[in-house]
Amino acid sequence: MRVSSRFYWPSMYSDVQQFCATCPICQKTAISRKSDRALLQPLPIIPTPFRRLAMDIVGPLVKSSQGHQYILVVCDYATRFPEAFPLRNITTSSVMQCLVQLFSRTGIPDEILTDQGTNFTSRLMQLFHKQLGITSIKTTPYHPQTDGLVERFNQTLKRMLQKFVDDTGRDWHRWLPFLLFAYREVPQASTGFSPFELLYGWDVQGPLDLLQKSWEDSAIKTKEEGRSVVQYILEMRERLQNYRDEAELHLQKAQKMQKTWYDQHARHREYQPGQKVLLLLPSSTSKILTKWQGPYMVTRKISPVTYEIEHPERKKKKQIYHVNLLKEWKEQVTQPVKATLVVGQPEKEAVGRPWGVACLPWGMPRPMGGAPNLKGASQVREKGSDRECCMLHGPAWPCVVLTGSFRMAPPPIGAADSRLQAR
Repeated sequence: MRVSSRFYWPSMYSDVQQFCATCPICQKTAISRKSDRALLQPLPIIPTPFRRLAMDIVGPLVKSSQGHQYILVVCDYATRFPEAFPLRNITTSSVMQCLVQLFSRTGIPDEILTDQGTNFTSRLMQLFHKQLGITSIKTTPYHPQTDGLVERFNQTLKRMLQKFVDDTGRDWHRWLPFLLFAYREVPQASTGFSPFELLYGWDVQGPLDLLQKSWEDSAIKTKEEGRSVVQYILEMRERLQNYRDEAELHLQKAQKMQKTWYDQHARHREYQPGQKVLLLLPSSTSKILTKWQGPYMVTRKISPVTYEIEHPERKKKKQIYHVNLLKEWKEQVTQPVKATLVVGQPEKEAVGRPWGVACLPWGMPRPMGGAPNLKGASQVREKGSDRECCMLHGPAWPCVVLTGSFRMAPPPIGAADSRLQAR
């Protein structure tokens, strides 16, 4: 520590540590660590298909030949079955038309999880949800991990689309159903089944199955011939139930493994209403600008990992944020105690670094930095104080007297014996 090579006062290390920890600029520019994130809070598992949906919008993309620039993506939490609709614009009415098409095939869900985009939070969309009895769940700003299911599918869909756009040009909207088919027939690591299996109860017949048939040069006769409709429905219902029970076990196991891995580098954090925190907000103008902003006031706790924060200077005065975007604000607390600091620099035979003497109100001056032999003494009286301190220095050392604020600390053992008595 550079201070210790020049100066000394009791509790110096803890004082410097506290000063650095409460530095406003340092707190706002500090890099976030993995250990700063909160413990993982998985969403409850939904066993029934299309009861909870996750919804997001991908884009803007390369404009297709039909003018489509966006894709509305909807994923089912129970089966991981995805739906995607090409859009020319992302207005609330366009999103609602796609949802009506989806609900006509899957039924009306209980919950829909979205981000806080205006097309999902508008009054028209709120009225739409209210009329259908749908509970709208919103993710916190700048925390896409809450909607991780649809975010992961978005990345997969973008990579698949990129390959098709390179080959087919601007007709990517025509290939979207084929990309969805390819995704739906692949077993998911989290469930152990493909989305198609969990939704319909049997393996989908894809291009590879048709290729196998052509090689075998014989049609595979179905075993369902001669069975009654009632028997077929009962067997189908039993098969679906077995698939979904096993998929739920896979999901529970996957969630447990993910939470164990995630929580290795996480810790529990909690803030109280009225406490000041810093808020991590991205800066799009420059990478060197401060990302941590504030301090702001915590107004209330919404859940174990979400808090309502008040920021008067923003358009939305109060907003809910995830705890991973918050950091405790440490106030600088100073207890001013007047002291005299004498810093000397020899006229001759410089010793490489200055020699400093800190004179505390209760104790002896402590020379630091390898001072030369002391042959004389002078006295410096603090202005406005009856206390007189004796500051030793070499006679050839011109002294500059500075005053500053130091935190009062109890004297070390034996300090009373070494104090200079006021004359």
